[in-house]
Amino acid sequence: MGQDRGKYDFYVGLGLAVSSSIFIGGSFILKKKGLLRLARKGSMRAGQGGHAYLKEWLWWAGLLSMGAGEAANFAAYAFAPATLVTPLGALSVLVSAVLSSYFLTERLNLHGKLGCLLSILGSTTMVIHAPQEEEISSLEHMALKLVDPGFFLFATLVIIVALIFIFVVGPRHGQTNILVYITICSVIGALSVSCVKGLGIAIKEAIAGKNVVRNPLAWILLLGLVACVSTQINYLNKALDIFNTSLVTPIYYVFFTTSVLTCSAILFKEWGHMGTDDVIGTLSGFLTIIVGIFLLHAFKDVSVSLAALAVSMRKDERACPAANGTASHYDLLHNESTEDMEDREMGLPFENVSRRNGATTSLDH
Repeated sequence: MGQDRGKYDFYVGLGLAVSSSIFIGGSFILKKKGLLRLARKGSMRAGQGGHAYLKEWLWWAGLLSMGAGEAANFAAYAFAPATLVTPLGALSVLVSAVLSSYFLTERLNLHGKLGCLLSILGSTTMVIHAPQEEEISSLEHMALKLVDPGFFLFATLVIIVALIFIFVVGPRHGQTNILVYITICSVIGALSVSCVKGLGIAIKEAIAGKNVVRNPLAWILLLGLVACVSTQINYLNKALDIFNTSLVTPIYYVFFTTSVLTCSAILFKEWGHMGTDDVIGTLSGFLTIIVGIFLLHAFKDVSVSLAALAVSMRKDERACPAANGTASHYDLLHNESTEDMEDREMGLPFENVSRRNGATTSLDH
């Protein structure tokens, strides 16, 4: 029964994580459509300080969609391992990219299509190899995990690194180095996911009829979540304001997911239930998603299609023979005809050649 219950929770968490990505990805499209409608009406745009979007129902639909997605993502951590839920967040980027090509007439180039395909393959690989056993089932068990020496050392190290980057590195290099603010968001994000996981367990216990309001750990986790999320939002907005979004998004995904996977391995010990093939499969899926996200963002402004690629290949085929000292059949025929003409000219009497050059002398034999 316990094993069947674990599988049930796993698939519930998987469904919530996927639906979360769909809701969040769709929310960007709905908000964008609402803002574009306002721009066509001549209303003051949000970037100029306008708030006309508050009267646009499409914008509110996008906001509600994002709220539903965040709620589903929050609930997913209560059922499925963080090793599975966090990487699947990349699907929201994929959903947004695909829907924008249909509803916003934004062109999805060849790199973007390959990125979407790789993201789907990587996500599928991670789902197949993700751990299906949940280690923590109660707040009491969560409390024991939090005071584990391994996690205590990890959390202390994370806080020290974050403070150093916030007060020392950030003021000096935050405006010029993209990794500074992203590192702060990522390492703090690992702790925020741990808080979300604990609160999800508390909610499950509350639904089961247990009194979790009087449990101090629930309030500690809630306050920790508020502090971590506030810090993440602050420094992520700084990174997005200074640097290109096409660079911030994939780098942040890689750093954040790596931090969460490391924290999950230390705190929840989900990787201890995985075989070697599952560990390799999970890491391979994660790396595949990284490549897919990179292709989707890094080359989104490059106009590349299969037709353009075919034309480029034909140009290369024409250029390569000359560069390599070889020639096509047409070039060979052209060269042969040229050589014949030269031979015929060389076979003419010298006096004809001289006369053609304006000379009047001839060779006496």
